[in-house]
Amino acid sequence: MSALPLSVPGRRGRRGLRHTLDTKVSPYAYVAPFFLLFCAFGLFPLAYTAWVSLHEWTLLSDEHTFVGAENFRTLLTDPYFWNATFNTLSIGVLSTVPQLVLAIWLAHLLNRRLRFQTLFRVSLLLPNVTSVVAVVVIFSQLFGRDYGLINWVLSWFGAGAVDWAAGTASSHVALSVMIMWRWTGYNALIFLAAMQAVPRELYEAATLDGASTLTQLRRITIPMIRPTIIFVVIVSTIGAMQIIAEPLLFGASSGAGGGAASGGPDRQYQTLALFVYEQGFTKFDFGYASAASWLMFLAVVVVAGINFLITRRVKGGVL
Repeated sequence: MSALPLSVPGRRGRRGLRHTLDTKVSPYAYVAPFFLLFCAFGLFPLAYTAWVSLHEWTLLSDEHTFVGAENFRTLLTDPYFWNATFNTLSIGVLSTVPQLVLAIWLAHLLNRRLRFQTLFRVSLLLPNVTSVVAVVVIFSQLFGRDYGLINWVLSWFGAGAVDWAAGTASSHVALSVMIMWRWTGYNALIFLAAMQAVPRELYEAATLDGASTLTQLRRITIPMIRPTIIFVVIVSTIGAMQIIAEPLLFGASSGAGGGAASGGPDRQYQTLALFVYEQGFTKFDFGYASAASWLMFLAVVVVAGINFLITRRVKGGVL
């Protein structure tokens, strides 16, 4: 009988310890798998790439000589690197800006009460889930010089055959159309989800005041979904800076020559990611490719940051 009171504090202490572990420690255990995977497949490759970029690291030699920042100095004077930078920015702007405008317009249309709403919304995802290989092969045929559908339509207006893969501007337009076709519907669904949270009373009041649909879009919808617009702009900018699949497959499918990784015979559509791929997996110069990867990473951070600041300023300056 005398041992019972002594055991109660012990049980309470154990329960208190378990409660403390459950409330204080278990949340870290739940998120630990993500951070372990992020460190293994995110931070470690980033740090290791930085280390490789400081060496003359090729598969043609077993010795990895430390060269410091020599790869970076060579890269900054490499005209092919700056050409790839220009191509990346050009294709990014041509594909991202019209894509976001069209996505907002599509989301605004689907935000109304329509028949077969679910069918229309699901169909927006079909281009995104389609294999990128199939997309590029089909669009390469559409933009074919001799038998392409695009040139056939242009011939109605008296235009001659355009060799889309041969020119810089024409190849950028062709690649931008492919990227827009794949990602416009995806971004439209993100905007549509944000528009669903806008109170209907605002639209009803605007309708009573005689506001048109376009006015409601400009005065109500866009200001109310401002945080979503900023998010999509930043994510789209980051994605545009990492374009590789479309130009790589476009070069192989169009038969433009010069090698698929070179982005055409004159490197007219070689992007930064494709430049890194060429240096690392065609020339096997991993030190140079790692230096290019780090500069591309810094460029993505800078462009995304500038884009974020500009978007916030244009849209009102506050989230």
